Amino acid sequence: MGGFLTTAFPLEWPGSNEVRQRANMIGPTQLSFEPNPPGSDGASGPLAGIHVLDLSRVLAGPYAAMILGDLGAEVIKVEQPGGGDDTRRWGPPFIDTPDGPESTYFLSANRNKRSVTVDLKDPDERSFIEKMVNWADVIIENFRPGVMDRLGLGDAVLEALNPSLVRLSISGFGDDGPESRRVGYDHILQAEGGLMSITGAPEGPMVKVGVPIADITAALYGVIGILAGLLERGSSGRGQRVSTSLLAGQIGLHTFQGTRYLVAGEVPPPSGNQHPTVCPYGVFSASDAPIVIAVGNDAIWRRFAPLVGIDPSLEIFSTNAQRIANQRELNELMAPGLIARTVAQWLVLFDEAGVPAGQVKTIDQVYDTEQVRQQGLVWTGEHSTLGKIELPGSPLRYGRSTVSMRLAPPTLGEHSTRIREELGGDV
Repeated sequence: MGGFLTTAFPLEWPGSNEVRQRANMIGPTQLSFEPNPPGSDGASGPLAGIHVLDLSRVLAGPYAAMILGDLGAEVIKVEQPGGGDDTRRWGPPFIDTPDGPESTYFLSANRNKRSVTVDLKDPDERSFIEKMVNWADVIIENFRPGVMDRLGLGDAVLEALNPSLVRLSISGFGDDGPESRRVGYDHILQAEGGLMSITGAPEGPMVKVGVPIADITAALYGVIGILAGLLERGSSGRGQRVSTSLLAGQIGLHTFQGTRYLVAGEVPPPSGNQHPTVCPYGVFSASDAPIVIAVGNDAIWRRFAPLVGIDPSLEIFSTNAQRIANQRELNELMAPGLIARTVAQWLVLFDEAGVPAGQVKTIDQVYDTEQVRQQGLVWTGEHSTLGKIELPGSPLRYGRSTVSMRLAPPTLGEHSTRIREELGGDV
């Protein structure tokens, strides 16, 4: 049986009475979520009782909302009638069901949510939209700047409706500036944000990362912003707007490559599968397959060098800076030794010597490993049309709290009737 939850304020803080009074004025909203997954020890997610209204689509916003859902928040995904989230049509692959094809792309970012169809432009839906805003602790949207205002859901309106609301806005290029109204998709921002310029082989074309890293990074920064906003609300009793962008997320990823330019004046080139500042650190050839080796300091070098037939006391390679300066010669000396054994043989030898190394695995090999399964990084759920499905699980684990897939990704409008009943809207 589902549990009944109301808007939760788990901490006492100065000003909390004001927020509680607002919640009491709105009235308790009863939502029948399964409070704990089957077989759990009774612990609930660390964000249990937090209500999230997901107005976003495609990936950055939905991924952020999914993270909050994984952590126990109750998430309502608002979708346009008739089509819903764009990613419902992104594929192949699609999985055929009696109710139509399901996109595996959509499944990747929408678990632990319920779906309601609402036309945000329809004046007749205004009352229901305001009820959802009142219900929410968090709203997530990734429209272009100005769209929320045109929908009648700008910052001033949302704050008047719900002063304790934490509002996350994710855009392509940021809230303001000369390019703020540009449409931002992941590949565009990997290019515009500089990531492609440092990815790929030095002699080859620049390439993008194999996952939508600009979207994912913006989502992760967005979740950090939301959690900090909720924490600050604990002292002020008020919500606020937090924003990030795909461009800002890419700048956040630059780390040492960014300071390499800003501080040292060097424009980083692509470095392929070799680390630009540590050596040897990258992909090398064993007898049967590639192997990744990470000689992260001089102590590891002294353990590694004899294994590949190099005298560790050679002055030319004795420090990391010297190994970087003489990288080509070092790689040539290492090659005959490395090619003499298989990846499996090297992994045993390197492990015994305390040299970090790894196999280059395909996606199927990753999900078939005992380590991934033992760590709970694959979640199983019951989808309303697909039946039992497996999805990549959350990277987070807690000592007491439960992080789990309580709800499989929803079909379009799957929960519309129930949600409208719960919030008092027209069915």
